[in-house]
Amino acid sequence: MKSKRYQQLIDFLQQELGVSSASIHVALKSQQQGPLPMMLWQYGLITLEELNAVFHWIETSFSVDET
Repeated sequence: MKSKRYQQLIDFLQQELGVSSASIHVALKSQQQGPLPMMLWQYGLITLEELNAVFHWIETSFSVDET
């Protein structure tokens, strides 16, 4: 994901799911271990349902741009 899309993801996490900036920062520090949504889930900062919502959002938001 490039910077514009990455910022869109962060905006979605904060605005739609209510993920705090601090939680995102914690997950970003560990991002070498995996993608941001997975790190948030592994650290217990989002639920499995929220993780599924993130994946659904990514799928529906970016699949249109790539065609």
